[in-house]
Amino acid sequence: MLVGERMTKPVVHVSPDMAIQDALQLMRKENIRRTPVLDKGNLVGIVSDKDLLNASPSQATSLSVWELNYLLSKITVLEVMTKTVIVVTEETPIEEAARIMADNKIGGLPVVNGSSVVGIITETDIFHLMLELTGAREDGTRATFLLADKPGELAKVTNAVAEKNGNVIAVGTFFGDDNKTREVMMKVGGIGETDFQKILEEYAVEIKDIRVCCD
Repeated sequence: MLVGERMTKPVVHVSPDMAIQDALQLMRKENIRRTPVLDKGNLVGIVSDKDLLNASPSQATSLSVWELNYLLSKITVLEVMTKTVIVVTEETPIEEAARIMADNKIGGLPVVNGSSVVGIITETDIFHLMLELTGAREDGTRATFLLADKPGELAKVTNAVAEKNGNVIAVGTFFGDDNKTREVMMKVGGIGETDFQKILEEYAVEIKDIRVCCD
């Protein structure tokens, strides 16, 4: 899956000369937490609601509320935005975008096509994708178990599920407890917890958890 399939578009954006109060009002209206900053169509920065909320005049403690509000109205997005922007393209794999966000501790990436900003991919988009990948909104039996880390082990489980007229709703593999195993999260439908457990007892190294999950 690529970023272009999951990015948010069209992009709500602000300009560098916009007052921070106006930018914050726009972001609240659109229910977003970050937005690209465009100057004549060119990407010049990115700003978050935290950047806007944390902005304050340098001498705020000695000012009256009217003076403070006046100075706040004069602060622009340019003064608080992040100017060095990490971007991705529509062809970037979704997991690569997630890795970039995690490694750089950022919550969103503008998506560019040449010099144009065509979308934004955020941590919220990744969370929604995770719900789909894990079948979180579908009824079924969910299990976490260890399999030997060798070819064909996962296929044995999925084939056994199919033989019981079951359906694999979601499956994911992760690092196991050691280099000889892989941890698997699998959610199945069409068969009950007892039948699924019997399958896992035959093929899994260890069953860590099994439960019926409902939407």
